[in-house]
Amino acid sequence: MELKIKRRTPNRSLYGDIFNVLALLAVASFMALPLVYAVNNAFKPLEELFQFPPKFFVRHPTFDNIRDLFTLMNSSWVPFTRYIFNTVFITVIGSFLHLVVASLAAYVLAKHKFPGQKMFFSMVILALMFSPHVTAIPNYLIMAKIGWIDSYLSLIVPAIAAPLGVFLMKQFMEQIPVSLLESARLDGANEFYVFWKVAMPLVKPAWLTLLIFSFQALWSLNGGTFIYNEALKTLPTALNQIVATGFSRAGAASAIALFMMVVPLSVFIVSQSNVIETMSTSGIKD
Repeated sequence: MELKIKRRTPNRSLYGDIFNVLALLAVASFMALPLVYAVNNAFKPLEELFQFPPKFFVRHPTFDNIRDLFTLMNSSWVPFTRYIFNTVFITVIGSFLHLVVASLAAYVLAKHKFPGQKMFFSMVILALMFSPHVTAIPNYLIMAKIGWIDSYLSLIVPAIAAPLGVFLMKQFMEQIPVSLLESARLDGANEFYVFWKVAMPLVKPAWLTLLIFSFQALWSLNGGTFIYNEALKTLPTALNQIVATGFSRAGAASAIALFMMVVPLSVFIVSQSNVIETMSTSGIKD
């Protein structure tokens, strides 16, 4: 006697699917409007930038704003490429070191027992509750005391010690089965090998996400509190200086805003697919 299996069809209609798709497209379009407007502003001539009522789309696209940006920076301060180098250097070095330090700390907190372990993690959680504005003055006094004013270290070191990375990585490290780590140790692997070759591949979703967060935070970091040497300033600082020059440089400000927006957006789009893929395939539990 054959067992008949009755398949249950989902209670969905074609019109309902169409409505859901249209609603999601409408929400996505609304969220993308500021990005589209910023891109259009970067290619608008000055007369269109100050046209009233303002036009959303550019009518006569031009690259004058980008040329004006390089001319203004080269003649007034330092070459524009110097701001790019400073921002890229701080972002890459800071993101990488933050990932390494946060992962090592999270691995120790999640998979090793030592005196004061709970107290240390409680301090990490407590640090998450403080706004950067609250700690701005103490941070400045510390940087001035150790001589890191006008130094890359004043921006990179605080980013390395950000508590969010430790908190995020610890939640994923705790899901790694202890049996996997013990098997590697029995095979003769040292502790760093276990961390780097066993634990880190299993928490790939966490460190990819952490890299995105770190990159975006450091890319948009102003740093004006600690950096006064023009040759060490970053792109957000350059944007503030251009805006402060007045309405005549609004086109250059739009051009640098476009550059600052495109890079982190591209990184997020490229990395997002990897994060989603690894998140969906990583269900590890002890």
